[in-house]
This record gives sequence, C-alpha cells and structure tokens, in this order.
Amino acid sequence: MKDKGSKFSIIDKGMTVEGSVVGNGNLVVKGAVKGTLSGDSVVISEEGHIAADTHAQTMTVGGSFEGRVETAGQLVILSTGKCSGEIVCGDLVVEAGGRLDAKVNCKGPIKGKK
Repeated sequence: MKDKGSKFSIIDKGMTVEGSVVGNGNLVVKGAVKGTLSGDSVVISEEGHIAADTHAQTMTVGGSFEGRVETAGQLVILSTGKCSGEIVCGDLVVEAGGRLDAKVNCKGPIKGKK
C-alpha cells in the first residue's frame, strides 16, 4: 500500500526518549528527547523538552530546547519557548516573550524559496 500524505509522529507527555531519533515528516515533542534528533519538521510543544544535537528542515520551539540545532529553513521560538546552546539556521524568528540564550549563526532564507 502506498503512503498518501505526510507522516506525523508524537512523543507524548510523560514519555522520555533517550538515544537517536530519526524520522521523516512532522514530529511533535510533548515529552522529552535526549541524545540526537534528525527530522523534517520538529515542533516542541509548551510542555516538551529536547536536550539534543538536532538537525531539521524547520523547527518550532514552544517548550524548551538545549543543545545544538541546525535547520536548513526557519527556526521559530514562540512566546512560551526557551532555547539555549548553539543555533545554525536559515532564518530565525523569536516572538515577544520567547527566550534565546545561544550562539546564533543565521545564513538567511534558502535561495529560490519564499
């Protein structure tokens, strides 16, 4: 059977994953991830926490992130989000109230994309 539509995964509240997490599609973290994480679109919900070396196309932080994150596209820190460590991103958005305590290197939007 052929997969129709994007993949969607959740690390739910109360769940902790330690080690290496690799996925395609959308990943929502409501629990905790420790180690390494690689995916397309990563969303940390308000109650979620990631302490990992992370590679993603895009990432949205509504909870807390610590470690190193590298995104080809946009990194968004919501008003409830906290991000610390090192960031390498295409574009960075920090909403009012969001906390950023990191070394940041923004390379700008991907050429040819808006």
